[in-house]
Amino acid sequence: MISNRELFLQNTAQTSNSPRLFEIVKAEGVYLYGPKGEKYMDLVSGFNVSNIGHRHPKVIAAIQEQLERYLHVTVYGEFVQAPQVQFATNLLATLPDNFQSVYLTNSGAEAVEGSMKIAKKFTGRRQIIAANHAYHGSTQGALSLIGNKAYHEAYAPLLPEIDFIDFNDEAALASITTDTAAVIVEAIQGEAGVRVPSASYMQALRARCDETGTLLIFDEIQTGFGRTGKMFAFEHFGIVPDILMLAKGIGGGMPLGAFVARKEIMDVIKDNPMLGHITTFGGHPVSCAAAQASLQVIQEEKLLETVQEKADLFRSLLQTPKIKEIRGLGLMMCLQLETFDQVYAVSSYCAEQGLMIDWYLHCETALRVAPPLTISIAEIQDACKIINEAIEKFC
Repeated sequence: MISNRELFLQNTAQTSNSPRLFEIVKAEGVYLYGPKGEKYMDLVSGFNVSNIGHRHPKVIAAIQEQLERYLHVTVYGEFVQAPQVQFATNLLATLPDNFQSVYLTNSGAEAVEGSMKIAKKFTGRRQIIAANHAYHGSTQGALSLIGNKAYHEAYAPLLPEIDFIDFNDEAALASITTDTAAVIVEAIQGEAGVRVPSASYMQALRARCDETGTLLIFDEIQTGFGRTGKMFAFEHFGIVPDILMLAKGIGGGMPLGAFVARKEIMDVIKDNPMLGHITTFGGHPVSCAAAQASLQVIQEEKLLETVQEKADLFRSLLQTPKIKEIRGLGLMMCLQLETFDQVYAVSSYCAEQGLMIDWYLHCETALRVAPPLTISIAEIQDACKIINEAIEKFC
C-alpha cells in the first residue's frame, strides 16, 4: 500500500525540495500525534494559528452546533449570517472606537489585498510603502510588499509604486509623503526573526502618517489574539493604526482572516463600482462560529494574564551562551543561533525527542518558539530541557 507520505509527494504541490514529512493523525491541546503513536509537543502552533491549543472543546462544540444549521449560503448581505455578525460585533468590542467595520476573508493574504485596495481608493493615492524583510503573504499583491527581492524576481512584474524603508529606523520615515496612500508594517516582524520595534519608532511612524495624510496599516496576522501578551500587539506601542489586518489565531484553528477599519474607509467598496471587493467563502459561518468561541476562550480563561509569566520562564530556562540572543514579545519568541546547520540539527533532534520547533522564512539562523498560550509551566520546563540538550549537542 502506498503511504500517505508517498502520496503527498506524488499528488500534492511541493513548495520546497526538502519537506520534513511528519505525518499527523491527531492533535489535542499542545500535542500532535503521529500514525505510529508518536507524540510531539507543538512549539510552532501552526505558525501562530493554534493560540488556544489544538481542538479546544469549546471551539469543537461551536463548530458542531453550526454544522447543524447551515454551511455556505449567499453572501454580500443578501443573506445575513448570525455567526459573521456576532463575531464581528464581539471583535469590534475588543478594539478602540475608531475601528468600526470588519471585512471577513479566508486568509491573511486576502486581508492584505483588501487593505491595499481600500487604502488606495480612500486616499486617491497610489504609492504604498512597506518594510524591508517584511512578510505579508504570497498572493501577487501581498508578495509585492515582501521586502526581499529574491522572492520578487521569479514572479515579476509585481505591483508598481511599492517602495521600501528599513523597519525600526526613524530617519527612513521621511520617505513617507503626501503621495503615499499607506504604510503597511508588521507590528512585530515575524519571518525576519521576531524583530520588535521601539515604541518611539511606532509613535514617530504614526505621527508621520498623520502629518502626510497617509493611512497606517498594521499586519497583526501573526501577533494578534494574545500572542504577545496583549490582545493585539499595537497596544504595546501606545498608538492605533487606521487599518488592522488579522488571520491565523483569529479562527481557533479554522481558516479565517479579516481587515478592520473606520466605516468611512471601509465604505469605499460599496460603490463606484458596487461590490468593489467581494469574496465567496470569506467569513464562512463555521469559521466564524469557531472564531467566536476562540475569542471567548481567550477572554474567559484569562489567557493573556499568563503569557508574560510563561515567556519569562522560557527566557530563564534557556540561559546558555550558545544562544546568541532571545528576541520577542510574549510567546512570540526566537532563539538566535549562528548557522542554519545548527538550526536544522537542533530542530531535528528536538523532533526525535518529541518536540516540534521550526525556523523563519527570512531568518534561517533562528529557532521559532511560539507555543499555544495554554502551554503549562511543566510543559515549558520539559520543552526547555530538550532544547538545551539539543543546543549543547549541536552548537
